[in-house]
Amino acid sequence: MKSQNIYDFLIAGSGFAGSITAMILAKSGFRVCLIEKESHPRFAIGESSTPIADMILRDLAEQYNLPFLKKMSRYGEWQKHYPEITCGLKRGFSYYGHQKGETYVGDRKHSRELLVAASENDYNSDTNWLRSDTDHFFVKQAEQFGVDYVDKTTLHSLERIAAEKRWVVQAQSGQGSRKISARWIIDATGSPQVSQKWFGTKSSAAGFETHSSALFSHFEGAEHWHHILEKENTFMDDYPYNSDFSALHHLLEEGWMWMLRFNNNLLSAGILFDETKPDQANRHGNPEKVWELVISQYPSLKKLFLNARQAEDPGTWIATKRLQRKLDKTFGDGWLALPHTSGFVDPLHSTGIAHTLTGIEKIADLFSEHENNEEILEGLKKTERHFFKELEFIDLLVSACYMTRNNFSLFSACTMLYFAASVTYEQARLKGDIPESFLCAGNPELFDAVQSIHQKIKKYLGDIPPDESEKLIREIRDRIKPYNKVGLMDPGANNMYRHTAVVL
Repeated sequence: MKSQNIYDFLIAGSGFAGSITAMILAKSGFRVCLIEKESHPRFAIGESSTPIADMILRDLAEQYNLPFLKKMSRYGEWQKHYPEITCGLKRGFSYYGHQKGETYVGDRKHSRELLVAASENDYNSDTNWLRSDTDHFFVKQAEQFGVDYVDKTTLHSLERIAAEKRWVVQAQSGQGSRKISARWIIDATGSPQVSQKWFGTKSSAAGFETHSSALFSHFEGAEHWHHILEKENTFMDDYPYNSDFSALHHLLEEGWMWMLRFNNNLLSAGILFDETKPDQANRHGNPEKVWELVISQYPSLKKLFLNARQAEDPGTWIATKRLQRKLDKTFGDGWLALPHTSGFVDPLHSTGIAHTLTGIEKIADLFSEHENNEEILEGLKKTERHFFKELEFIDLLVSACYMTRNNFSLFSACTMLYFAASVTYEQARLKGDIPESFLCAGNPELFDAVQSIHQKIKKYLGDIPPDESEKLIREIRDRIKPYNKVGLMDPGANNMYRHTAVVL
């Protein structure tokens, strides 16, 4: 660290968000200190990238002269330049509807499966990030760009010197205490704890429609889902890609399961429990027993994990409480929180990485373009307003899918609300017209469409009569028509979409 310990920014948390923010600010001429309470490499969740995330990485790479970000924005380029950093091929989004006690077998019309390609080929594909590798790499890059990084360090005390518009911070590590002076503190911890303790924020799940918790780990030796389908003679001749190489979703009575595969055959898998339903799996008991109980009720999933073993990292089960949370404020005098710290809904639509990157982009633009403190605070106020709207929008999109997951036709239609929003954002960004809100959440007509559909689904409490279900599907098709430039909900597609993202 610099001997004077005087900085423009002190960033707490060195996940990809903290490290990318740190290096962008350093490249913009600011003095930056990045602190981490643990050390790298270390386990982290939040691994699925998307076309929006990749577009932002490329734009940040160009704007701030960070070429390595561009090289990590496509699977082929990643493998060409950084094969030692583990990631996974992600061709799109795949969904399978399971029923308890029944072996999964698809039909020729794919009535219980949906595959949505997000890229035309493997080379230009999205990626699953093994966060232990990726985060460690980003930290090392930040150091190369002049960021002072220190790990195994926590904030011990903070004092705001209002007249000087700076913080005096005591940071504690195994080597003792050190004093740091910084104009701004950025909370990139991904948790509300730091801002609650030092900035007086409050975190709450109030107002969310989604109510879910998670149980997850990493696995070795898990069978490939494609092989399970082959053994059951599932018709896959018209699949746009191998669904193992995607964000794989299994819809369950309890909620849903994610599977993200990496190119070292490691598998990230987790169960999301719908907490609005009665306790169907004693899911708050011993995590291993809960996992085994759920898996045992779905024969095809049981086969998939039959020879799987828990990976050394994390080497344990991780069970969460309710996932939904939101800070009451995302900034204040001399501090701000990045998106994942400020709030979170659910991983269903893989929005985490992209949403965080949109926040980083806005913050970087704000500080690189303005020196006046009042202008910066006004910009942060606008960013906060957009963030809360974005979180509400994601919540409605996710909740609608939770409520319809046992009605696969309607569930598929509800996912199209997300894909319509995503493609609309991508198309605008590609034209150089970057939307102010992530997923175009600030578009009144699009927001109203999602909110209206959600309200109609909610009134049935998940038990929707067939005729009403068909009516809702038709309404969704009509409501997304102004944004549907890629053939979403085409009956002739039979739930197999070859490419929905923009052509880059």
